[in-house]
Amino acid sequence: MAADVAEYHHERWDGKGYPAGLSGNAIPLAARICAVADVYDALVNRSYGVAKTEEEVLRHMREDIGHFDPDIFTCFINSLSVIKIIQKYLKDKICDQLQ
Repeated sequence: MAADVAEYHHERWDGKGYPAGLSGNAIPLAARICAVADVYDALVNRSYGVAKTEEEVLRHMREDIGHFDPDIFTCFINSLSVIKIIQKYLKDKICDQLQ
């Protein structure tokens, strides 16, 4: 699964991604899931350049028709509040362990 994510998370639902130009369900499920998370995280938590607001990021992701598996993107949007709770919990737990 990790190899699929590493190799295929830049594929696009519409087939315009890389490295293999896979489309739709030919893209491994784990890679399709990680593609959504990767783009969201890269735009919200930019280590290079200026981070975008969550609103800007979600607008950009919605407008990039063809990039993401629509069902996975919908699940991501519907789960975002829970994802943020988990993210904060894990961040706090890691910070506590470093102290």
